[in-house]
Amino acid sequence: MGDLSFSNGLSNGNGVHGNGHAVVSYSHRKSCWYEEEIEENLRWCFALNSILHTGATQFQEIQLLDTKPFGKALVIDGKLQSAETDEFIYHECLVHPPLLHHPNPKTVFIMGGGEGSTARELLRHKTVEKVVMCDIDEEVVDFCKSYLVVNREAFCDPRLELIINDARAELERREERYDVIVGDLADPIEGGPCYKLYTKSFYESIVKPRLNQDGIFVTQAGPAGIFSHTEVFTCIYNTLRQVFKYVVPYSAHIPSYADIWGWVMASDTPFVLTADELDLRMKQRIKGENQYLDGKTFTSASTLSKAVRKSLDSETHVYTEKSARFIYGHGTAYKHIQA
Repeated sequence: MGDLSFSNGLSNGNGVHGNGHAVVSYSHRKSCWYEEEIEENLRWCFALNSILHTGATQFQEIQLLDTKPFGKALVIDGKLQSAETDEFIYHECLVHPPLLHHPNPKTVFIMGGGEGSTARELLRHKTVEKVVMCDIDEEVVDFCKSYLVVNREAFCDPRLELIINDARAELERREERYDVIVGDLADPIEGGPCYKLYTKSFYESIVKPRLNQDGIFVTQAGPAGIFSHTEVFTCIYNTLRQVFKYVVPYSAHIPSYADIWGWVMASDTPFVLTADELDLRMKQRIKGENQYLDGKTFTSASTLSKAVRKSLDSETHVYTEKSARFIYGHGTAYKHIQA
């Protein structure tokens, strides 16, 4: 749940992380804060310069915040989606591993991705001829086109086909196949619309049949921290193992998320590239340089900790509509005054 609050400044303005302690300082100025409830007894908050926009669409609530530690931040249904200073970590990790492992990716389908950042990273690949971005909420897409300057070039790229529809319905409707399908969806939250797009039946009957030979599917897979990875990360991984022969989980720390985040990549073709081979393909295929991801970084990202590996190996839960798992919260944004 994301709250906007106003206080007399009982904080250091740098969030809660420092050296693992909350550092408190005092100010006579009133400060505006964003607060998100990550777990029942854990909240994450940071100071704001201003609230640039707040509103609601047919499907969800939107806020654009100018934050002190993370720059402009997009919040949907009370959950921080991306922040200006570190969104490149999330989007480089989501996009580049599957495209680099594919021998010659030309066509890509994005489920979700209304913000435009996933399309931006995909369109940096010289081999890509067509990107279909399918998002259900036209107002969010229009909002991001207007406010997120960094993605304006991607939205104008003639290789991008923008579709406003439910991703499941659009994939079912289309006959063409794709080299890569990207799941840039909201987290599976109880009562939310996206959890059905993490199920075995969806992967098996809709996603896989829409992949070309050597095709790769990748999805964001929720929190993957030492305490949070069992929420949905391990069961998304195990669910994909039931459908694809080769499945690679990987993760990276994203400061604005206050956690390590996970992705899972899957294919019926093995992932065999070395760090040096990944670097070579980056140099040959990608326009410009990545800020975060290179071959060694991906090797590190896909080398998970002992505790997480143990959980992945022992996970037996398969994600279905009747046995879905969810991350914490419902995510309703609102304002309140805090003394």
